[in-house]
Amino acid sequence: MVLHEFHNEYTLAETADKLGKKALQLNLIHSFVVRYFADNRQYYIPNEIESEALTPEEAYMLFRQLIEKSGHESFPKLDS
Repeated sequence: MVLHEFHNEYTLAETADKLGKKALQLNLIHSFVVRYFADNRQYYIPNEIESEALTPEEAYMLFRQLIEKSGHESFPKLDS
């Protein structure tokens, strides 16, 4: 059984925040912005062309993918 760091939307967003900070430390991204709302968060990862709002789920997957590709960390395989 695989244990994940998140169990609901709030802990998923917290995990996305941590992965975003790690991606910053590893210089995989230049910056990211989190907009906090009463019931959710939006993530923005600016680039030279556009900056589209990401959900916590999308941000988590993007940060995870960037960190895995860099070879700095491996994550448990997600069950489908």
